[in-house]
Amino acid sequence: MFTGIIECLGVVESIHSKGTNKTFTIRSAISPDLHVDQSVCHSGVCLTVESVNGLLHTVTAVEETLEKSNLSNWTKGDLVNIERCVMPTSRMDGHFVQGHVDDQGVCTDVEDKDGSWIFTIKYDAVHANLLVSKGSIAVNGVSLTVIDPDLEHFKIAIIPYTYENTSFGTLKPGDLVNLEFDIIGKYFVRSAEIHLAKIK
Repeated sequence: MFTGIIECLGVVESIHSKGTNKTFTIRSAISPDLHVDQSVCHSGVCLTVESVNGLLHTVTAVEETLEKSNLSNWTKGDLVNIERCVMPTSRMDGHFVQGHVDDQGVCTDVEDKDGSWIFTIKYDAVHANLLVSKGSIAVNGVSLTVIDPDLEHFKIAIIPYTYENTSFGTLKPGDLVNLEFDIIGKYFVRSAEIHLAKIK
């Protein structure tokens, strides 16, 4: 379980393909503190640490993960938002983030508001029932508040700290983003679907 509060930025140092999998070597400030078999969120995707070597650690994404997320588009030098799992004693500054990406979205616009930035994200309308204004969503692993959702787009406001300390500083129109919708909303929708199916 994660909170969507990013600890640091990592950099993709190398990518190796084997079968349908891809193994990524990531350089980050917290890599020396990681250990093998640890779950770490990488731009919204929960991956298991396979090795640690100084400032480098490696993780592997399987075919399912590559299809659901934007990891298949990662290239050497790309920035990665990194967060270790939450401890029971930690404050929940963001919201409950599982690191299980539901779908990809596309950044369609970035508006500079002279002190903040408004990003517009296009998403699949099949998920529209999971978005509410002022609700939570994880975009590339960052816990954010939904603004003005409709059936195709929603907006998010990025403050200077987040812009400078996450990959949002390099996000531009046309880029794919990883979306994880609020787990509470997903359970509510699923419960409603089951209830409606029973009374039909």
